[in-house]
Amino acid sequence: MKSIKITQWILLLMMLPTAVWAQKTERQMEDSTDYRTLIPEEKQGMLKNISMIANMNFAFRNEFVDGEYVQSRFRNEQFRLEIRGQVHEKVYFRFRDRYTRAQTSESVDNISRSVDLAYIRVDLTNKWSVSLGKMCADWGAWEFDWNPIDIYEYSDIVEYADNFLTGVGFTYTPSTKNQWTFQVLDSRTKTFEELYGQQPNFTESKAPLAFVANWRGSLLDGKIKTIWSYSLFNEAQDMTGNGANMNYIALGNEFNFNKFRFIYDFKWSDEELDRTGVVSETIPNDLYDYSVGNTLYIGHWVNLRYMVSPKVHLTFVGMLDIANWKNSFNDPENATGEEHIRNAWGFIPAVEVYPWDDLNLKFFANWVGRSYDYSDYAQERFGASNYSTGRFTVGFISPLGIF
Repeated sequence: MKSIKITQWILLLMMLPTAVWAQKTERQMEDSTDYRTLIPEEKQGMLKNISMIANMNFAFRNEFVDGEYVQSRFRNEQFRLEIRGQVHEKVYFRFRDRYTRAQTSESVDNISRSVDLAYIRVDLTNKWSVSLGKMCADWGAWEFDWNPIDIYEYSDIVEYADNFLTGVGFTYTPSTKNQWTFQVLDSRTKTFEELYGQQPNFTESKAPLAFVANWRGSLLDGKIKTIWSYSLFNEAQDMTGNGANMNYIALGNEFNFNKFRFIYDFKWSDEELDRTGVVSETIPNDLYDYSVGNTLYIGHWVNLRYMVSPKVHLTFVGMLDIANWKNSFNDPENATGEEHIRNAWGFIPAVEVYPWDDLNLKFFANWVGRSYDYSDYAQERFGASNYSTGRFTVGFISPLGIF
């Protein structure tokens, strides 16, 4: 009797793993039918109109100051994740976030400064469209119009600007050769005091807006292309009640000749309150601890590209940024009436290699050289000193399409 019971227990223990495994397998099968896809099946067809892009610029930098080697390091120069697509027959959206910038909400537009783009576009007709949200301010010129990952170093006016602002824009495209854009935007993302300091000579405008008009043109079958713009910033009022505005003109011109391309950008920024800030940064805080008035910035930017072959390109970027302080005649120490503050020179020779025909990815090697030359007035009055920087970098750039 005992032997029978022992035998029964042995058989039961032997069968237990099988029963447990059968229950476990059955539960896994049941659970798998309960799971839903992340994107509902009825909406999966929308993915054909949605794309995600990882805009990447990664490099190994070797840095120099005044000709002396400083350091070497790997650096994520740019990483901007972008999602864009069509959600309706006439409605499009675009979102791009920059992961190489602090994600702090700005005081004026209430959105993170790291967000470049967050807007929708509605096609009103086949020629007219309207965009609403945070968008690229259509300043004009080719340097600013390119994807930021393709710029090794920005010139002063673009580098110091608020390039992504919130507002509304209208676009008129009468043909493939012409496009006109008009935007009304917040003139800044920060508050007046955050940007200009506690101003004794200016009061904040009640409607700090920027008005931008842009023309994109194509001439001679695309051999000449233009991006021209005019912008007016309503920033403040002076003590007499007159508006303190910023007027900005950018004229971008591209010339294409077979394997050779030449671009020349001209920029002119007349600022009754120093928006760019280079002049104000040069002046010590014990003289003026706020942004000064009446500055003028002039920029020249050239880009040359020669295609040795479809896979190998040689490029050169040259830039000159001129900073002037027109109000310097009020400085009692300025006996000569000198207005010039500094010249900032830049030169960037590069080699770019495109290994694949079906993938927009390039490897590059370049030298980014900058030289900052201050006028005698700036050196003697403000203690400014000439200096130069340089860096040799190798890396890759790609707007890598994920889907």
